[in-house]
Amino acid sequence: MAERQRADARRNYARILAVAEEEVAAHGADASLEQIARTAGVGSATVRRHFPTRRALLEAVSHKRIAALSVRAQELTGEGDSRDALLEWLGEVVAYCVAARGLAAALSYDGSAPESVHENSCSAALEQAGVPLLRRAVRDGAVTAQVTVADLITLAVGIVLATDHRRDPAAEADRLFRLAVEGLSPSGRS
Repeated sequence: MAERQRADARRNYARILAVAEEEVAAHGADASLEQIARTAGVGSATVRRHFPTRRALLEAVSHKRIAALSVRAQELTGEGDSRDALLEWLGEVVAYCVAARGLAAALSYDGSAPESVHENSCSAALEQAGVPLLRRAVRDGAVTAQVTVADLITLAVGIVLATDHRRDPAAEADRLFRLAVEGLSPSGRS
C-alpha cells in the first residue's frame, strides 16, 4: 500500500509541475495555485504538500532553465575574451529570465523571508556557475574586483522585473542590460 501511495505522489508531483510550468509561462510568478491544482486534477492541499510555498513552486519550475544556464557558464569559461564571455552569459541570463516568466521572481528571493525554509537554490546555482567567469574577468582587469556574481544576478533580475510589463520586454531588458554594462568596466574600457 505504501508503495502505491509513493507512486501516486510521484505522479501527482510530475503532473503538478508540468501544469505549473505552463501556468507560470502564461501568467508569470503570480500564476494561480488554485488553477494549477484544478488543471492538474488534484486538490490545492496536494499542491501545497508538494510545494509548501509559491517560491518552492517557482524554483521547481525554474530548475531546468537554471541547469541550462549553469551549463552555458561552463561552456563559456575559458573561451575568448573574459569580459565578453561574462557579458554573453549575463545577457543569456537576462534573456532567459524574460522568456521564462517567473524565473526573475525565483531569483529575487534572498532567503530572509519568514517563509524561508531553505536557501534560494536557483540563485545559489547561478552564482556558483558564474564564479569562474567573473573570477577570470576580474583577474584580466576586465571587471572591477568589487563586483560579485550576486550583484550581477541582482542587476539582471532588477532589469527583467522592471521591464516585465513593457510592450517588448525582451528588447527593453536587453537595452537596459547593455546600458548597465558600461558601469561594470574599469574607467577607460567600454
